Amino acid sequence: MYAVVETGGKQYKVSEGDVIYVEKLNGEVDSTVELDKVLMVNKDDTGVVVGKPVVEGAKVNAKILAQGKSKKILVFKYKAKKDYRKRQGHRQPYTKLQIEKIDA
Repeated sequence: MYAVVETGGKQYKVSEGDVIYVEKLNGEVDSTVELDKVLMVNKDDTGVVVGKPVVEGAKVNAKILAQGKSKKILVFKYKAKKDYRKRQGHRQPYTKLQIEKIDA
């Protein structure tokens, strides 16, 4: 059984027991979150259920394993012949989730 969920403007295919990294969600480590934007569910017995736009009554329960920041990326801007240079770093915050249960 797997599901396709949307969080943070991105879509993830998840199964029970999967560990995924998503855009930062509010919550403490070891707490649970409920992802209710389930776009599609594939059940073993009934087959594929596609939502319009979401599957009614479906939700995915996940446990927050960590809150952190990803590796630093460098943003370098310059304009040729104008003596303009700007260097910035950025670390995107993330939430590490473990999928516990898919209710559909």
